[in-house]
This record gives sequence, C-alpha cells and structure tokens, in this order.
Amino acid sequence: MSRGFVKEGDQEEIPVIPPRSALPPGVINYVTPGGLAGLLAEQQAFQAEKDNLALENETEQRIATTVLNGRMLLLQERLNSAVVLRPEDAQRDAVRFGATVTLKVVGTTQVQKFQIVGVDEADIQAQKIAFVAPIAVAVTGKKVGEVAELRLGREVRKLEVVKIEW
Repeated sequence: MSRGFVKEGDQEEIPVIPPRSALPPGVINYVTPGGLAGLLAEQQAFQAEKDNLALENETEQRIATTVLNGRMLLLQERLNSAVVLRPEDAQRDAVRFGATVTLKVVGTTQVQKFQIVGVDEADIQAQKIAFVAPIAVAVTGKKVGEVAELRLGREVRKLEVVKIEW
C-alpha cells in the first residue's frame, strides 16, 4: 500500500542511529590491542542487549531492534577495518601510535599527558586522544626535546616533547 493511504498517526518515525567517532575517508582504522578488546566487548554487549530486549509494545520493540541492528552494523564495519598496531612493534625513539606522551607548552609551565590511540578508543577523561586529532598529528614523529607546532586558528602553540612512554 502506498504511504499516501496511511493515516498520519499510523506512521512510524524512522529511528536515528548515532554515528561512530569520525574516521576521515581513506584513513586506516588503527587500534591498540586494548582498543580491539574494547570493540569486541562492545559487540558482545550489543548482542546481549538485543537478546534480552523484551518490550511489550510491538512498535517499540521493532524500533529498538532496528537501532541495535544499526549500531551493530556500524560496529562491525569498524571491526572489519581495524588494523591492530602493537606498541611493542613500534620504534620507540619518537612519538608514535600507542605511545603516552608528555608535552610542555613552550614558554609556560603547562604540561599535558595523553596516549595516542584509535578513534573508537579516544576518551579525553582517560587522557586518550585519537591519532587523527590535530595535536596527535603535530607531535607524531617528534623525539624527546623536539618542538612541534600546533596551529589553533591564527595562534601557533609550540609544544616540547618532554617524555615518551610505552
């Protein structure tokens, strides 16, 4: 039946499925071993939620199932494209993916410390930033004592690499 013959009150709203963290087109989906474990745990949690989904209202059940299926599909795409980079395989002479880096803003006493991780594992509260973030891009490849330039609009902030940890 054509949608033109359906009463307005009978139309279901199409659920909005939130996108995953942005991964620029053409960029490889690097993850740490912990990041891959997190994605797999998320997949199990989605499946458990789907298996235990029991709403009395048929429409709500259908919408909830559609949202879960959509989120699981987006997660599966990330899992399929994941490339694990192990910190023990990285050259340790410079800032690389998986490293925890301590930076000092040149000319101040301000210090920042964070780990460079995959886009799905980034969490600013846990001091983890995505490898595609501007600050991570600016310091990648720098050695202890070297200075990176981070452009923030018209401002250029100079960041000295103080420490690299694995």
